[in-house]
Amino acid sequence: MTSRTRRILLTLVLGLPLLAAVPWIASPVLVQFGINMLIMATLAQGWNIIGGYTGYSSFGNSVFFGLGAYGVGIAMAQFEQPFWIGLGLGLLLAVVFALAIGLPVLRLKGHYFAIATLGLAEVVTAIVSNVPIAGQNVGLVLPLLKSDVLFYELSLGLLLVATLVVFWLSRSRFGLALIAIRESEEAAAVMGVNATRYKILAFMLSAALTSLAGGVYAYYITFIDPAGAFDISLNVKMIIMAVFGGPGTVLGPVAGALLLSVLSEVLASKVTNIAGLFFGLVIIAAVVLMPRGLADLTQKFRRSGWRYFAQNIRDHRL
Repeated sequence: MTSRTRRILLTLVLGLPLLAAVPWIASPVLVQFGINMLIMATLAQGWNIIGGYTGYSSFGNSVFFGLGAYGVGIAMAQFEQPFWIGLGLGLLLAVVFALAIGLPVLRLKGHYFAIATLGLAEVVTAIVSNVPIAGQNVGLVLPLLKSDVLFYELSLGLLLVATLVVFWLSRSRFGLALIAIRESEEAAAVMGVNATRYKILAFMLSAALTSLAGGVYAYYITFIDPAGAFDISLNVKMIIMAVFGGPGTVLGPVAGALLLSVLSEVLASKVTNIAGLFFGLVIIAAVVLMPRGLADLTQKFRRSGWRYFAQNIRDHRL
């Protein structure tokens, strides 16, 4: 077992009990904040699979989030089925959609892929807005379940599953194939990697985790509509959090989501009028000074010291 693996496992062993204890010792407001934070961390991990490991900057993950939400909404509000049935329905919708869309879209690269996935949210929003079973523009109201503790622990369990999946990726042949595609798709093909198959599987896996988060969130807020479920700004947030923490790492997106969620909440409560400005400046500074994220910073800062930031500025011609 490598030292890196030991650090990851130690972090999980020490961090999980602390996070799991939050609902029993914290205020209801803090628990509600924790639910949102854990769901965002799961979304960042889901994006990490396609964006961090495979190197395809997807702006379509908000579609998977919305499909997961609508799977739960349709099952519970329209057919009076239990939450778990809806979660499975949303998962199926997202995975099938990722397969169908992934075949043509993943042939694109760079900004062409980003633009194509960016348009998916608008297209799906327009479609869902005209589907009667999905409530059209009005949306769906789900049964109310007043149990923040349950939703918190469910969100924490989902984040654990997502992190273990990414941990498996980091040590598997599947993950190595994705990294090879990220570094050079042509070189990966020469080495015998079926790039199309691996990219589609990564897209489907990312969709699965994202849809589960969407399903949990839909039941938690008890109301969904097309504009909220497929909100593109949610996709931007998950990308920022994954990149801030360190794309292509196991714990980087989780750390990025937790730190940025806390920072955003503190700024919103302390300097409400210009909170967005401060938050934007923090993001810009992070991109300039540590473009590879917190994970890279923690590894190299001890060796390079403050020269680490100057080297990043030189390397990226800033």
